[in-house]
Amino acid sequence: MKILGRAWCFGDNISTDDIIPGRFFHLRGNIKELARHTFEDLRPDFSKSVRPGDIIVAGENFGIGSSREHAVHVLKVLGISAIIAKSFSRIFFRNAINIGIPAIVANTSGIDEGDKLEINLNKGTVFDITKNLKISFKPIPRFLIDILEAGGLIEYVKKYGPNLVRP
Repeated sequence: MKILGRAWCFGDNISTDDIIPGRFFHLRGNIKELARHTFEDLRPDFSKSVRPGDIIVAGENFGIGSSREHAVHVLKVLGISAIIAKSFSRIFFRNAINIGIPAIVANTSGIDEGDKLEINLNKGTVFDITKNLKISFKPIPRFLIDILEAGGLIEYVKKYGPNLVRP
């Protein structure tokens, strides 16, 4: 599974409230409207500037805070194809996989805003095309790639049933 996209860089300790501020929680029933407020406090024009296929790149502890899955849903609605961070909140990591966005743990230090990236989930590599830089990461287990390829856990269960081992 390969992913190609442009990097949007964020720092350490990006919380679910940074991704989608809690004051917009009343919009959770209208995910498209909610997505318009993604990263509003950190980057007011993010939702207008992001393009389908773009990749979030971050430091340590991405997705800390509440367990709200809406923080991942809005990223998917905006077309984010993957998130690469030095580390993730455990709940955010699993929400990302369940919703169908790869969450990749890798050293992101050499990646800059706007770099063109190619991710190979099967090989465990991020190639920064802009800098001709290869970054390795521990490959995502096959059963999680199966969930991602299906479009998330709900789509996986619709297709294969509740067994997490693809037939």
